[in-house]
Amino acid sequence: MAESTSIRTRSGLTFTADVAGPADGPLVLLLHGFPESRHSWRAALPAVGAAGYRAVAPDQRGYSAGARPDPADLSNYAFDKLVNDAVEIVAAAGHDGRRFHLVGHDWGGQVSWGVAAAHPRRLASLTIMSRPHPKSFRRALEKPDGEQKNRSRHHRAFLDAETGKLLLADNARRLREGLFGQGVPEAAMDEHLSILGNPAAMEAALAWYRANVGLAADIGAIEVPTLYIWGDVDATVGPDAAHGTREFVSGPFAMEVLPGVGHFVMDQAPARAVELLLAHLKKHPV
Repeated sequence: MAESTSIRTRSGLTFTADVAGPADGPLVLLLHGFPESRHSWRAALPAVGAAGYRAVAPDQRGYSAGARPDPADLSNYAFDKLVNDAVEIVAAAGHDGRRFHLVGHDWGGQVSWGVAAAHPRRLASLTIMSRPHPKSFRRALEKPDGEQKNRSRHHRAFLDAETGKLLLADNARRLREGLFGQGVPEAAMDEHLSILGNPAAMEAALAWYRANVGLAADIGAIEVPTLYIWGDVDATVGPDAAHGTREFVSGPFAMEVLPGVGHFVMDQAPARAVELLLAHLKKHPV
């Protein structure tokens, strides 16, 4: 069973996290995306812990009340700080300097690509759900057919100062019917909104987009053994960006396409995603 704890990093931030598994097991850090929370990993944590790993799933910067610097200062949400948080959480969890496994979905996937690029020797494996390699995403975004640009149109809306209020209005109706409206169960939406469904957390989460417009990140080829999981009815990541990802991984690479699954892989196909994750972890031991 997973349990909740607080993890204080050397930067002075305190992250709320769910943890499972033996404290001395190989660490698996799981990073959620937007508009979700650590609860994305509700199915993964007990399974990963039972397999002998130490699973740690934090609410990330801005989502955790104790790790919420002022979102009006966008430098607080610069990409290098998001990447550094991951490394500091690993250290605070007792695995400083040790190799670990990294798992990320959506924005958590973007951060995970950044960690893999900056600290390849620290990672035993990388598992990414939904979020393509940044260069593949950028290439698809710039294609003249406008297909990926249309899928990503919500990113532009997130830059507007009124967006946070709009997303939370009427019991977060726009989130529930829009972004979440891809087959995410109602109970899962409620869990995520228990973390994100207040103005302070929402503004901090939107600061990720405002500080990193277009999800721009200078990330080269990834050396770490990588598993990329993508649902073929993902409304926000198209096939060009997804399938192009393999071109930007120089290390061992596997892509798994989940038929009929949308963007929120762990909320929609948790059993299959966990099965794939555990096999990948086992294949690349720390």
